[in-house]
Amino acid sequence: MGEVFAGRYELADPIGRGGVGAVWRAWDHRRRRYVAAKVLQQRDAHSLLRFVREQALRIDHPHVLAPASWAADDDKVLFTMDLVAGGSLVHLVGDYGPLPPVFVCTLLDQLLSGLAAVHAEDVVHRDVKPANVLLEATGTGRPRLRLSDFGIAMRLGEPRLTETNLVVGTPGYLAPEQMLGAEPDFPADLFAAGLVALYLLEGAKPDAKALVQYFLEHGTPGPPQGVPEPLWQVVATLLQPDPADRFRTATGARKALAAAAELLPEPGPDDELVEIFDQLGPLPPGFGPEGPLRRASGVASDLVAGGTDESGAAADPVDSRAVGRVDSGPAGPVPGSAVEERPTPTYTGSLSDTGSFRLPPPQQAPVHPLPLPAPVPAPAPAPDPRIDTATAAYTTRDPQVPPPSPAPRTPARARGRRARRAAPRPGPPAGAAIPLLLLALACYAVGFWALTRV
Repeated sequence: MGEVFAGRYELADPIGRGGVGAVWRAWDHRRRRYVAAKVLQQRDAHSLLRFVREQALRIDHPHVLAPASWAADDDKVLFTMDLVAGGSLVHLVGDYGPLPPVFVCTLLDQLLSGLAAVHAEDVVHRDVKPANVLLEATGTGRPRLRLSDFGIAMRLGEPRLTETNLVVGTPGYLAPEQMLGAEPDFPADLFAAGLVALYLLEGAKPDAKALVQYFLEHGTPGPPQGVPEPLWQVVATLLQPDPADRFRTATGARKALAAAAELLPEPGPDDELVEIFDQLGPLPPGFGPEGPLRRASGVASDLVAGGTDESGAAADPVDSRAVGRVDSGPAGPVPGSAVEERPTPTYTGSLSDTGSFRLPPPQQAPVHPLPLPAPVPAPAPAPDPRIDTATAAYTTRDPQVPPPSPAPRTPARARGRRARRAAPRPGPPAGAAIPLLLLALACYAVGFWALTRV
């Protein structure tokens, strides 16, 4: 059975990974349902501060995934949200490629609605990107979008947790003013929402740097192929490099989007239906739709006995190991995380590339001189599988210097002949060396005497 956390949450299987922890499907023994649980993996104080900020959010909105409860157990902490089974926008685009404009209008409207609720709490998300926008598994019905992962979100006026010359976020979804070191603000989230809309319309990650450069040099470009002009005008306004030229609020962007949606043609009978599949897969062995099939050690005894509170949920456990727990607000889905004692699983979700990095110009990585090749070089060592080369450009560690390419190997037969030619020939035996030397001196003396007689 899975490991029980704080006498209440039983971890079932990993379903993804966030910026500070892995995402786990877990059974809540109190509420008798599956939730998503994020467990803090890093024990440093900096990560714990971000964790505390994220779990403190209590935003009640149908398109926001705010934490619902948290617990602490010895040196580990977690918080939970409702479980979302439809994957992220990355999964959706991976299944269908560019999405129909009418479908994109629905998703963008829900994203802006969630951002409006977040901004109403004076919170800047700072990491709006396709991987952080999750979907309910609604099949071919109306999609339901949920904005998640508030790991680097902050309220206006709160102290920053990074140095002033560091930028926090995901490269490729940062507003131009963020790259210049401006304080986080709502227009930066709207710029990222415009990039998400462009990603859905084109089916690929947009080149934000080239797009901003074109805006600055040539003005607003024309709509991409297949994107209706009314919808493009809304997206282009979100993508303006100058924050003053964007929509002032997410609510204002929604109003413009609603007007543009009325001008779009209705989907035809031959248009492909977009279906949002269940991306979580079946439950692992030992777990069923109604929870674990057997009692696991560590579950609070009052929960196993089936006691319920006034709301009909199982009674809150009393566990001597749990040092803190808060339950307030509605439950919302959240990524979960692995417990440090467990072996690292193979995650099905993509890794988050959110992080902090210094403002441009970037510091050049030191160039390490390559060692001179040996006369007979050994085979190159195998690459370290722990090095994540796919995210090396987004991290602060130095890029790995490639190992020197091995020199061409010489056939063994040729090496043997060459070694025999290069080896010094042995001299005469030690017993014959002195007589030969005396004979040579005698010959030299006779020759010299003969020359003097001539």
